[in-house]
Amino acid sequence: MAMAAIPQGRLPVGAAMETTPQECFLRGAAGPMVDRENLLNLYPALSSLLPARLARLMQAAALDLPAGAHVFAERQPCQGFPLLLAGSIKVVKQSSSGRELMLYRVAPGGSCIITSSCLLGHSDYNARGIAESPLRLLLLPADLFEVLMLEHAPFRDFVFHLFAERIGELMQLVEEVAFARLDQRLAKLLLARNESVLNITHQQLADELGSVREIVSRLLKGFAEQGLVSLGREQLTITDRNRLQQIAAV
Repeated sequence: MAMAAIPQGRLPVGAAMETTPQECFLRGAAGPMVDRENLLNLYPALSSLLPARLARLMQAAALDLPAGAHVFAERQPCQGFPLLLAGSIKVVKQSSSGRELMLYRVAPGGSCIITSSCLLGHSDYNARGIAESPLRLLLLPADLFEVLMLEHAPFRDFVFHLFAERIGELMQLVEEVAFARLDQRLAKLLLARNESVLNITHQQLADELGSVREIVSRLLKGFAEQGLVSLGREQLTITDRNRLQQIAAV
């Protein structure tokens, strides 16, 4: 897919959750050309590319997507390897009942191992990627990805290093889901934000925990009754971090 052919115009936020990844890439707003220095600072594995290959990559325009847009969806073909320049992508797995479990997040300078596995295995996506905030990314074409994996050791090392990191994170997630109580996981999730005031809904917390809103709301009400948090409209304030840490560590 040639990024330069993307038409101008921003994807409407209200329609983002209904679009497929291909529609998302085609209808996203083609931004300005990518800043070479910024790209190489975020992805130093590309700095030793042959000039012709780097020039091909730099010819593409950055793709801007709004918060809430689908970057990719289950059972959709992979369009290429996303190089995230700004924003955050949440990768989630959805059950047949509609419940979701957040697998991991992708930040600038990182990328998605599910995308890597799809490209390497020539398979479709088996999870969803959602823009948590406005995104800017550059799409490395699938054919160039394959060439770099075969011929460019720094890029190959970068991709496999990501695999190793994510597998460790996913093993920890499996352990928490299988063996930790939900109140422990909720306390740990609240503390991981490193903020005293969290602008987040009960549904968003439930999605990250792979639970349902009613159970999370009941646990938060219990936390509030113990004086650990105070609850507001789409807002939560941590009032006793030490006791939350004790619950998370049990």
